[in-house]
Amino acid sequence: MSKYIELIGENKMGKKFEDYFSELQADMVSICLEYVENRAEKIYIYCSFESNMISSGFFYKINGKVIKKHRLNDALRSGEKRYDVTIDRQKQVVTIINDDIKALYKLCQEYGKDMPTQIKIVYDIIDNKLSADYCYDLIFSKDENKTALDILEEWYQVEKSNEEL
Repeated sequence: MSKYIELIGENKMGKKFEDYFSELQADMVSICLEYVENRAEKIYIYCSFESNMISSGFFYKINGKVIKKHRLNDALRSGEKRYDVTIDRQKQVVTIINDDIKALYKLCQEYGKDMPTQIKIVYDIIDNKLSADYCYDLIFSKDENKTALDILEEWYQVEKSNEEL
C-alpha cells in the first residue's frame, strides 16, 4: 500500500494538507537517518519534480565535514564504526525518497495545491530542527546543460564551502 493511501486513510483524524506533507518529509528524513545509523550532525535531502521527472539525492555533515552518501567513511574518526555505504543501501534510500515525492505529488493534486519543483530539506540532528526550502519555478528544465543532479551537486558544494565557517 502506498504511503499516500495510508495517509489519506487517516483523514478521519482531521489532518490537513500540511500534516500529510510534513509526514512525507519526515519519512524522507527517517530513511536518511537510518542510512547513517543516527550518526551524523545534519542531513541534506534534495527532491526535484520537473516536467514529470523525479530526482533526489542526499548528503550529510559528520564530524564537522560535509560528505556525500557514498563517502561517509571518509569522515570517521579513529575507532568509529564504519558505515554500510553499499550501492544497494543507497538505492533503497533513493527509492523511498522518490516514492515520497510521488506521494507528495498525488497529495498536491488531491488538495489542489501546486507541487514544488524543488525541495531542499536540512535536518539538524543535534538540535532536532528541520528546515525546508521550496521552489515552484523551473530550475534545470530551462537549461539545456543542467540536470537535477547538477543542482544537487551545486548545493553540496555550497554546503561544503560553508563547513569551514
